[in-house]
Amino acid sequence: MKRTGFSAPSLPEETAGELEEFCRLVRGDIIRMTTLAGSGHPGGSMSSAEIFALLWSQANVDPADPGMQGRDRIIVSHGHTSPGVYAVLGRLGFFDLHAAVTTFRLAGSPFEGHVERCVPGVELTTGNLGQGVSAACGMAVSDRLAGYRNSVWVVTGDGEQQKGQISEARRFATAHGLYNLTVIVDMNGLQISGRTSSVMPQNLAAEYAADGWDVTEVDGHDLRALYEALKLRPGRTAPRAVLARTVMGKGVSFMENDEQYHGRAPTRDEASRALAELGVTDDIDALATERASGAVSIPDFQIRPACAMFDLVGAPRTYAPDYRGDNRSAFGAALMDLASLNPDNLPIVFDCDLKGSVKTAEFAKAYPDHFFQCGVMEHHAATAAGAASLGDRVVFWADFGVFAADETLNQHRLNDINMTNLKTVATHCGLDVGPDGKTHHCIKYLALMSCLHNNFTIVPADPNQTDRAIRYAAGHPGNFFIALGRSKAPVITTEDGEPFFGGDYRYVHGKPDVLRDGTDVVIVTMGSMCTKSLEARAILLESGVSASVIAVSAPLCITPTLPASLRRFRLIVTVEDHDLETGLGARLGIALAESGTGVPLLRIGVRGYGLSGEPEDLYRLQGLLPEQIASKIMAKLEAIGCS
Repeated sequence: MKRTGFSAPSLPEETAGELEEFCRLVRGDIIRMTTLAGSGHPGGSMSSAEIFALLWSQANVDPADPGMQGRDRIIVSHGHTSPGVYAVLGRLGFFDLHAAVTTFRLAGSPFEGHVERCVPGVELTTGNLGQGVSAACGMAVSDRLAGYRNSVWVVTGDGEQQKGQISEARRFATAHGLYNLTVIVDMNGLQISGRTSSVMPQNLAAEYAADGWDVTEVDGHDLRALYEALKLRPGRTAPRAVLARTVMGKGVSFMENDEQYHGRAPTRDEASRALAELGVTDDIDALATERASGAVSIPDFQIRPACAMFDLVGAPRTYAPDYRGDNRSAFGAALMDLASLNPDNLPIVFDCDLKGSVKTAEFAKAYPDHFFQCGVMEHHAATAAGAASLGDRVVFWADFGVFAADETLNQHRLNDINMTNLKTVATHCGLDVGPDGKTHHCIKYLALMSCLHNNFTIVPADPNQTDRAIRYAAGHPGNFFIALGRSKAPVITTEDGEPFFGGDYRYVHGKPDVLRDGTDVVIVTMGSMCTKSLEARAILLESGVSASVIAVSAPLCITPTLPASLRRFRLIVTVEDHDLETGLGARLGIALAESGTGVPLLRIGVRGYGLSGEPEDLYRLQGLLPEQIASKIMAKLEAIGCS
C-alpha cells in the first residue's frame, strides 16, 4: 500500500481501493477479538476503522522502526477502541496480527482492553478519557523543540469531548501555536447511556472554532473525503479539528447505531452473522480452542520508560547558616544552574500562572521558548508535561502542592502508567501555606503519591538539601514529586555550626540523615519539621532526655535498615507537617510492625484540616511547636514508664 505522508493532493485511487478492503478485514478482526475475549468495545472500534487505517497507512511512521526519531505522532485518546487499533497495526506489520486476535484481553497479553504504550505503534496508554489531546500537545511541544517538523494526530470520541480537560488543551494549543496538531473526533453520536446529544448536548464545531481552531466536518467513512480533510496544507495558522461523522458498529447492519455495542462483545451467534455479512471467514471456534489451550504465543512487549537526564548537574550551591531564604527559591536557582550547564538540551518548564511564587520566573525570562504557560489549567499541564518528557527531554512542572498533588492525581496516574519522566516541584505544601486556609493546605500528598508505582517523592529539609534534590532528580530518570514549603527555611547546621547538607553532602534517595545523635528517644521527621524537631531536642536535653533527630527526605522509601537502627531507643517519635494518618508516621509504623521492632511509637502531625492564619499559629493549634513536641514526648515517656 502506497504511503503518501498526507502530502499528495488526493488519495490515490488504487490506495483508496486497498484501504476499503483493508477496513472490511479490520472489522472482521474486531468481531473476532471481542467475541473471543467475551468483552470489549466493538462499536466505536468499527466506527473509527477508516480513521485508524488512513492515519497509520499514510502518516510518516514505520512498522519496521516504530520508535524512529521525528516520526509523526498518532495518539488514540479513546483507548477503549483498542480492537480497531490492534487490527490496523497488526495488518500493517507492526506486529503479528494473529497474536493480537487470539490473546486480546487475555491475562498476561500486551493487547489489553485499552491501548498500551508497550505495543509497537502505540504512542500512549490511554482510555481514562479526556487526556489524549493534552498529551498530544506535550508531544508537539517536545518535538518542536527537538527540531522535528512532524505532524501530531490525536483521535478522540465525541462523548469524550464532554471532559473539561479537552477545553484546556484546545486553548493551550492555540496559545502556543501548535499548528501541526490535528484532532480527529469520531462523531458516531452514541455513548453508553444513549445518544450523545441527549446525554450532554454539545456544539463541537462552535467550541473548537471559538478557541481558534480550523474546523472541518467530513464523512468519517469516506476515505477520499477524509484524506482531503487530513492532508497537509502549507502555511497553517491554527491547529485543526476534523469532525468525522461516523456510524457506531459500521459494516454490520444489526450493530449499526446500537449503543449496546459500545461496550458489549457480540455473542457467538451474533459474531457468525456479523462475519458472514462482512464476508470474513468464521474461524472463531478454532481460535477459541487455541486460546483455551494455553499454548498461544504471547509477545513480550516491554514499555519504553522515558529516561532523559542531565549528565551535567553542576556543583551544588551551599547556603550559609545565616541565609534567610526559602526552599522554592533554592529550586529556582538550581533550575537556572541546570539550564546554563545544558544550553543545547535545555529543560522544558511548565507553569500554571504561578511563576513568581514557584520561582520559575527567571527561567521564563531567560528561556522563553522552553517555558510553557498553561494558565489555570492544572489537569492539562500535568498530562502535557508528562507527555513532553516522552520526547527524551527533562521536564519540570512547578505548582502549588494542592494543585500539583490533590487536584491532578488522575493525570499523575496516567503519567505513572506510561512511565514518563516528569519532575513535579510542589511548593506551598503543608500548614506552612498559612493564611490561604484549608482549601490550599496540601497535607495529604504522601498518601496520594504512594498510589503511584513509578514515582520518587522527596521532602527536602532546607535550601541546601533542596538544591541537591533538584539536581539529583534532573540527573536520574523517572517521575519525581518534590514537596517544598512556602516560608523561609533556616539552614540546618551540624553541632559545629556548619551547613549539614552543604560541602561534600551528596543526596542519596532513601538514605536517612542523622542530624543529631542521642540515646533515649529518636525523632524521625521531614521537611519543615526538621528545624522544629531540633529545637524540641534542645528542650528535651534540658530535662535530661537525650534525643536523636533523623531527617527522612524520602518518606515513601523506608528501607529495612531504618527500623532496625531504631531498636536501641526507648521511644520512637514521628513529627510531620502532614496528615497524621497517611504520612510519615503511618509509613514508619507499618515498617516497624513488619520488622518486629517492638519499640513504642508516638506520632505527631496534622489532625484534621487546618485553619487560616500564620503558619506558627497553625502549628500551635496542631501541637507542632517545639515546646509542644517536647511536652508530648515527655508525657509519652512517663506513660510507658520511661521518665
